[in-house]
Amino acid sequence: MSISHFTNAIWLTFLVAVGAIAVLYLVVQRRRKRHMLRFANMEVLERVAPKGPSPWRHAPVALLLAGLMLLTVAAAGPQAAKQVPRNRATVMLVIDVSLSMEATDVPPSRIDVARKAASQFVDGLTPGINLGLVTFAGTASVLVSPTTNREAVKHAIQTMKLAERTATGEGIFSAMQAIDTLGSVLGGAETPPPARIVLMSDGKQTVPDDKDTENPRHGFVAARLAKEKGIPVSTISFGTTWGTVSIPDQDGKGTQTVRVPVDDDALKHIADLSGGEFFTASSLEELSSVYATLDKQIGYEMQMGDASRPWLLLGLLVSAAGVVTGLLYRQRLP
Repeated sequence: MSISHFTNAIWLTFLVAVGAIAVLYLVVQRRRKRHMLRFANMEVLERVAPKGPSPWRHAPVALLLAGLMLLTVAAAGPQAAKQVPRNRATVMLVIDVSLSMEATDVPPSRIDVARKAASQFVDGLTPGINLGLVTFAGTASVLVSPTTNREAVKHAIQTMKLAERTATGEGIFSAMQAIDTLGSVLGGAETPPPARIVLMSDGKQTVPDDKDTENPRHGFVAARLAKEKGIPVSTISFGTTWGTVSIPDQDGKGTQTVRVPVDDDALKHIADLSGGEFFTASSLEELSSVYATLDKQIGYEMQMGDASRPWLLLGLLVSAAGVVTGLLYRQRLP
């Protein structure tokens, strides 16, 4: 039962009264003992009651004092941070659908695993979040604008088509545009709903050239703009360094095998530039675990709330235990 602060801390001063009651009880017990020794015949007392009184006789009072302490804490209005579902947020899921996603280093293939894990991510999000889907290869497409209709997003995930090249920056720009559009449609609020972009990619950006980092459409430029807008981009580098795909020869008479390793450095830099987090995954289990982590981070927020109920209930139970113990052990209330 963690406590951050109290709304009525003045009630904690009652703990002084509880301490005073405890001291008074000890004083009364000492006086009673002295009084008994003063007037008792010790020889007769030793024959009648050779054993000293059991220390358990103090249990009822101890329980009642503990109950008073717990009830005092409850009365002071303890507050604690609680995890509650978000009801006002936008998330854009941005998925790389370049031809490198055909690689089978993550069986049965990167794209098949990506579809399954993304669907699990959609199912895990809290109902109040607006979720959209963007895919990107040589260009980016908004397949689903932010919505609470989870089935629409899951259907779009299952129908994603692969294409040539990789325009990571375009995927981020399209996601930000969809977020801005939703914000303008909702209107009314002083600030737009909090937003997050979750970008999953398996390789190096090719459009524009990944070395042209100052190109207005580069992923790094998009990440900086996302930072300015307050939209973190959490990136997932999905795949292995030994993945390969087969592509047609230039003469069209055969195929050649091309390596398609993941590009951890670029994706981590995008996350850093935008204020997001970077993850890696090379299996369905790892990708599902990453998405589950993001579900918790995105779908819930910490809010301060009343935490007095556990203290109240425990105080009542302990106090009741003190009364029952007194009746059973001493045949009367303490």
